[in-house]
Amino acid sequence: MKLMIVDDHQVVRQGIANLLRSMMPGLEVTEVDNGQDAVSGYARLQPDVVLLDMGLPDISGLEVGRRIRQRWRGASIVFFTMHDELPMVRQALDVGGMGFVSKSCAPEELLEAVKRVAAGQPYIEHPVATRLAMNQERPVDNRLRDVTQREMEVLLMYARGENIPGIAQRLCVSNKTVSNHLALLKSKLNVESSVELIHLAVDAGLVRYGQLDERQRAGAR
Repeated sequence: MKLMIVDDHQVVRQGIANLLRSMMPGLEVTEVDNGQDAVSGYARLQPDVVLLDMGLPDISGLEVGRRIRQRWRGASIVFFTMHDELPMVRQALDVGGMGFVSKSCAPEELLEAVKRVAAGQPYIEHPVATRLAMNQERPVDNRLRDVTQREMEVLLMYARGENIPGIAQRLCVSNKTVSNHLALLKSKLNVESSVELIHLAVDAGLVRYGQLDERQRAGAR
């Protein structure tokens, strides 16, 4: 089996690669540290499974997944991320992900996800799948139904403390584009200030207070 690991942290990539090689003899692993190289690497290598982080330094993992699935409809992608909020899980599945596991999962569960998805079967980490099945969302989540994939990415980064220039750099867009996304989000979600926008993200379960930058908790501009 050929596996591509896409994560911007070298220690994480190598740790996962060594772990899975020890559990799957003969596994061929390619490591990639950004989204652009992941798309071009997929074209060149045609891996059986892509293990894809969401928080990449250039384009988001969601965008990488969307681009790969647009060009290669049979691509098998497992999203592997530290964020397991239900709206993000749904976004991952909507762009064509066949699997979703958090970075806090047991090694055996990660192995199972890779094997299942390689065999063409979907796999969602058990606690996340249970939450999805039980639809344990707060009522405010309904306000997020009309938010686009890109708007969701901007909202998540902003709520976690990233400033507008930082978001623009990571998404490869202009500061003005990010500001426009934030303005549209306020309109769609019926909030008037950046502080309300951040509080809504917390109330919706998109982020937890422990994940917020201290400056964001003190108030956003």
